[in-house]
Amino acid sequence: MSIIINFIKRRQNSLMVLLLFVIVVLAVRLYPHPPLSKPLSFSNTYYDANNKLLRITLAEDERYRLWTPLAQISPNIINSLLLHEDQWFYYHPGFNPISLIRAFFATYIGSGNRQGASTITMQLARMHWKLNTKSIDGKLIQLVRAIQLELMYSKNDILEAYLNYAPFGRNIESVGAASLIYFDKPASAVNLPEALTLTVLPQSPTFRIDKQTGVAGKALTNARNQLFQRWQETYLVDDKIAALFYQPLTMRQPEQLPFIAPHFINQIIQQQLSERNQSNIITTLDSNLQTIIQDQVNIFIERNQQKGIQNASVLLVDSQTMAVKALLGSADYFNNQIQGQVNGTLAKRSPGSTLKPFIYALGIDQGVLHPMSILKDVETDFGFYTPENFDRNFKGPISATEALIRSRNIPAVFIASKLKTPSFYQFLTAANIQNLASEEHYGLALVLGGGEVTSQELASLYAMLENQGKWQPLRFTAKQTNNQSTIKQLLSPEASFMAKDMLRQNTRKQDILFKKQNTALPIYFKTGTSWGFRDAWTAGGFKQYILIVWLGNFDGTSNNAFVGADAATPLFFNIIDAINNYYPNTQAPRNELPKNMKKVDICLTSGNLVTKWCKVKGKTWFIPGVSPITVDNIYRPIMVDNKTGAVACPPYNPQTSHVEVFEYWPSDLAKIFAKAGVPKKSPPDSSHCLSPQNYLGQSPNITSPLKNVVYQFRINNQNNERISLNANVDGEVKQVYWFIDNQFIGNSPQNQPLEWLPNKSGLFRLLVVDDLGRSDSRAVKVELLE
Repeated sequence: MSIIINFIKRRQNSLMVLLLFVIVVLAVRLYPHPPLSKPLSFSNTYYDANNKLLRITLAEDERYRLWTPLAQISPNIINSLLLHEDQWFYYHPGFNPISLIRAFFATYIGSGNRQGASTITMQLARMHWKLNTKSIDGKLIQLVRAIQLELMYSKNDILEAYLNYAPFGRNIESVGAASLIYFDKPASAVNLPEALTLTVLPQSPTFRIDKQTGVAGKALTNARNQLFQRWQETYLVDDKIAALFYQPLTMRQPEQLPFIAPHFINQIIQQQLSERNQSNIITTLDSNLQTIIQDQVNIFIERNQQKGIQNASVLLVDSQTMAVKALLGSADYFNNQIQGQVNGTLAKRSPGSTLKPFIYALGIDQGVLHPMSILKDVETDFGFYTPENFDRNFKGPISATEALIRSRNIPAVFIASKLKTPSFYQFLTAANIQNLASEEHYGLALVLGGGEVTSQELASLYAMLENQGKWQPLRFTAKQTNNQSTIKQLLSPEASFMAKDMLRQNTRKQDILFKKQNTALPIYFKTGTSWGFRDAWTAGGFKQYILIVWLGNFDGTSNNAFVGADAATPLFFNIIDAINNYYPNTQAPRNELPKNMKKVDICLTSGNLVTKWCKVKGKTWFIPGVSPITVDNIYRPIMVDNKTGAVACPPYNPQTSHVEVFEYWPSDLAKIFAKAGVPKKSPPDSSHCLSPQNYLGQSPNITSPLKNVVYQFRINNQNNERISLNANVDGEVKQVYWFIDNQFIGNSPQNQPLEWLPNKSGLFRLLVVDDLGRSDSRAVKVELLE
């Protein structure tokens, strides 16, 4: 013990210096240092949803450079680098004294060739600080900087940085960029021949590689093979791996890199849709679908160039996830004559009639119509606005479904004029349609394409029909998500379903057999043509996809060929057919029917509930308590005298009179029939009778709910407490129809009750109508108690 104490006393100054040195070294190492990647800028790589490379961008200094962590670099690359460059890397302090002395004598004293003695750390120092090491002064600075690196960073940090700084030929730096460009693989997945090739490239990055074939020249192949011989002295090599060295060395060149969906990738870059500091971006795109659509557009443009059709944009969205699966901004990105680099899916264009489905959906939600409501397609003035149809003709009475799929303008404007809150303009602004002028600026012309939308905005609207009325933004990258803050319920599930079901009645004109194919792919779509024939649209859905097709010219030049049904629709179906052929087993998602929706028998002529006199019957969806349905009043029975043919006056004699059914049409519709050459027989005049006809037997008599009774229910048990609606009816009656405050809630066979669940307190007017048009009513008071 005394010996140790004496030693410390004698050497205390030296030991103190050593201790201070150790403290300084530790302080330098432990003090936070900027990452070695800080001075560099990096490329971004974009992959599709199936991890296929779409594009690799250049860094700010026009280099391909990707930072790859050491753990993601193949051990073959690391081991071959140490074998080739610096076998003593993990043992020296940043420089190798023996190598330096040998290189100094060979270069400056001997007469041999110049020799280098740079370690991996020294080479990193030269690249990191951009040193000129051709002079002795520069070499000394490099040595000092190398020691500085060793003091500040770990060996693994230095090795990782070297592999990410090193040049690999052309404008390619970093092993990650080199492996991806040359071999289409990440640095973790290269095989041994590829790893050795990447190892020898930094020392001679100008090794010749044929730009046409990508085959490496003799010098590069020989350098790799020489390193392989040294490798075999240290590592065991499988015969199968060794055989690979006899194969030609083929390396992809930067000119051959993929450049898929350029408009799509450009939008992600320009709008900064990917996260900051994220170099590998997984997008939502499906490159197979992108290729299918590009091929179909190319074929279509080639076939229709004589019509002046030169450009198109197409957008395909997965409605279930709102992921953009394909985006074609123009027919040809590299064609300057059509302004090919413009992203047409972001261009504001007049949508024509493609917005009409949402007018009908809003009308359904606000009780203006149901899918089979009869609307008037007649000349109509809406204040100072008098719209016309595309064909400048009028169809007279037309069902809402037929009016929508035939794109009749007058019914659409009528529905829009009846909307309250939201108005059509308010709906569009809520759906994030950008840059609209004021509502007063458009008036009702907004219904017919007076405003402008983009294909991407239109796709978000049509996706609502699949998503039960919920609006969501489009997704471009895998990390983008839609949450409750970005989702808006703008339509009811019932209205969304009905609007889509109405559109599904539309069929492709060129396919005569389409309607007869029971297994045909369900497709719903709407066409649109802008004013002046500047834009042709077809928008719709199939399977889980929303597809938007636009044809036109980016400079707004008109063309009579730009008619949605004639130009855009054929391309729309060509794309669908091609995708269905490529993915024949993909099934459409099954959506459950909205709960608050029922089907009812109606008289198709009026769109109202059937009576005994109705001649054409059908069915329609309706929302109880919302949809406007009454009893048909077009077909009405009249007692006619057998001899004179005039209206018989009561009392009636069955021997001398009989019942005839007449159609009672409004005068404006009667004019349309007459103009079309199918005049309707005018109902006979009954003004000579002193009293109205009444020969139809007993009217209904409500038996439940009771008169002068207040029905009280507890809110927490409301589902189990309903009011039974019942009425005594004439024996000839088959069905009775029930209304609450003039809103149809359901029908039931005679003498069978209908259950009614009130949703609020108040005084209600209950009306029952039988299928012969007779009625009874009663006031019902309901109180919901806490």
